Amino acid sequence: MKITFLGTGTSQGIPIIGSTHPVCLSEDPKDKRLRVSALVEWEDLTILIDCGPDFRQQLLRTDCTKIDAVLFTHEHSDHTAGLDDLRPFFYRQGALDVYAHERVLKSLYKRFDYIFATENKYPGVLTLNAHPITDIPFTVGTRLVQPINVLHNSLPIFGFRMDAFAYITDAKTVSDLEVEKLQYLDVLVINALRIEPHVSHFNLDEALAFIKRVNPKKAFLTHVSHHLGFHKDLEKSLPANVHLAYDQLQISLK
Repeated sequence: MKITFLGTGTSQGIPIIGSTHPVCLSEDPKDKRLRVSALVEWEDLTILIDCGPDFRQQLLRTDCTKIDAVLFTHEHSDHTAGLDDLRPFFYRQGALDVYAHERVLKSLYKRFDYIFATENKYPGVLTLNAHPITDIPFTVGTRLVQPINVLHNSLPIFGFRMDAFAYITDAKTVSDLEVEKLQYLDVLVINALRIEPHVSHFNLDEALAFIKRVNPKKAFLTHVSHHLGFHKDLEKSLPANVHLAYDQLQISLK
C-alpha cells in the first residue's frame, strides 16, 4: 500500500490569500499546503479520499492515471469542490464509483445537479456511480473499507480504515466504540488544526492525546493551519512516532 498526501492544509490552504502571517510568507515548500486529500494505492486498486478545490493541481503533481473509487469524509467544500475535475478519469475509464453518507450524496446531487442529471444530460459531463454508505464495512474492489464515525463539532462524518492504515480528518470527538475499530494500526492519519483549542477540530494537544489513545506504530498530522507554526519547528517537537505530514509526502506499508 502506498499513501500520497495530496494536500495537508485546512479549508483556506496555506498561504491564505492576502495574509502576512510568517508561516504564510514562508519559502519552505513544506509550509505550502493545498486543501486536504489523500491517494491510497495498491497494485490493483487506487482510492481517492476527498476531492477538494485543489484536486486538479494536486493530481498534476503525481503520476496517477487511474482512480477506481472516491471516498468522501463529508460534504464541506474543501473536501468536495473538485468533483468535476474527475472528468479525465471518466473519459479514460468510464463511470467512477463514489462512496459517501446519504446526506453527503444529497449535497452533491444539489451542488452538482448537472453531473447527476437523469434526463437531457449535457454531452461530456462526468458520470458517477453513487454508493450510499453507513458505518458498516464495505468493499471496494478486493479491499475492505471500515468507516469510522467521528464528530466534526456536531456534524457526523466518516474516517476510513483500510488494512492497517486509518485516515481521519476534521475530527473533534471520537467515541470509545470507534477507537476500538482503530486497534493495531501501522499508520494513523489525524487532523491537528492549530495550537489553540477549536470548536470543530482537534488542536495539537488533542491530536497527540488521540494518537496515544489509539497507539499506532506511526502517526501523521494533517489538515493543519498556519497557526500550527512552521513545519521544521513543529516536526522537531513531536514524539518519535509522530510526524507532521506535508503535501506530496509518500509513505508505504507492507
